[in-house]
Amino acid sequence: MIEKALEIQTSKIGTETGVSDWVTIEQDRIDTFAEVTEDPQWIHTDPERAAKETPFGGSIAHGFLTLSMASKFAIDTAEDLPGQVMGINYGLNKVRFLNPVCAGDQIRGRFVLKSVTQKSPTQLLSENTLTIEIKGKDTPALIAQWLGMAVFEA
Repeated sequence: MIEKALEIQTSKIGTETGVSDWVTIEQDRIDTFAEVTEDPQWIHTDPERAAKETPFGGSIAHGFLTLSMASKFAIDTAEDLPGQVMGINYGLNKVRFLNPVCAGDQIRGRFVLKSVTQKSPTQLLSENTLTIEIKGKDTPALIAQWLGMAVFEA
């Protein structure tokens, strides 16, 4: 089965493999993330102060909150390959935060398959360029090189 999956993935290298739906990043989500990560910096959690003292016009999402949405975007767009039993987040080679996500902004993930390598008889390692776009803005929130391991039946 892994041979068929490798063939399918190899044929998609260099192509866009998924675009998620838009997700609104509300202040409640930002506040919850701040609480869970113990990062209550005022540019995230005090919209009034952020409106007065920053160029953003209000509070902004944590960069890691924006990055954490990658999991949702992948779940929304990824298709299991023939014989695949699970997918594992294998890490990131590079992440660049390019534009802040303001409270109320909508974001989505766009995936382009960059490479795929068979790592074992039951594992394929894929690298995707993930771009998290902000609706209505030319510059994305972030661009990342994200690695994922697809695990197959033995």
